[in-house]
Amino acid sequence: METTPLDRSLAPTREALLAHPLYARLASEDAVLRFMEHHVFAVWDFMCLVKTLQRRLTCVEVPWLPTGDPVERRFLNEIVLDEESDLDAEGRPRSHFEMYVDAMDAAGADTRPIARFIDALRRGEGVEAALDAAGPSPGVRRFVETTLALANASDVEAAAAFAFGRELVIPPMFQELVGKLRERDPERFAPLAFYLERHIETDGEQHGPIAHRLVERLVAGDPARNALALGAARRALDARRGLWDEIVAAIDGER
Repeated sequence: METTPLDRSLAPTREALLAHPLYARLASEDAVLRFMEHHVFAVWDFMCLVKTLQRRLTCVEVPWLPTGDPVERRFLNEIVLDEESDLDAEGRPRSHFEMYVDAMDAAGADTRPIARFIDALRRGEGVEAALDAAGPSPGVRRFVETTLALANASDVEAAAAFAFGRELVIPPMFQELVGKLRERDPERFAPLAFYLERHIETDGEQHGPIAHRLVERLVAGDPARNALALGAARRALDARRGLWDEIVAAIDGER
């Protein structure tokens, strides 16, 4: 994948995230549980970015019409297929969000806040009211609100948040954690390791490079659109770093 000026501008922010002290803190089982209880909301709001891009850049209306770049159409539909109905470790169709909640159950993490959040959404409540019902930490709430704001921004901003805040940063973030989980308690943490391994595989080999191409196409060499993409990507990466800071504080507070 060719490096672009946007990549080079984002390199310091990205490297700071990849060097975050959170990863070293995930050395105990309790620390992994606290991580999952925060991170599950980021697993949920990822789908908001995915669905935003699918709705805008493919046709989900009737009458149907071909839209945009057919390679990117296929990419977005493949992302939805994987995220909404991938096969879990037992070969069952499950969304990645459901896999993550299953992994939380297997590990013994508290799933009550995310369950209250989903239940509130199913009742037709808005995201803000659902967050009130769930009662997540302030950092989780800020992260979700940032993601939704980016999803509701322009196409290039949503795509930049998706590419640089998710697809291109997830594989290196989680490589080390997978190894630790496999060493610690293979049975208890096997569902979480499987989830992370699926993301490392698909994001690193397939989704990341095409997400990068999608941003390049939307920017199309236009300085104004490049500035929008850069701002959105930085905002997404900064939100992730803020969430990681809060998780570190929660882990350290329990020691």
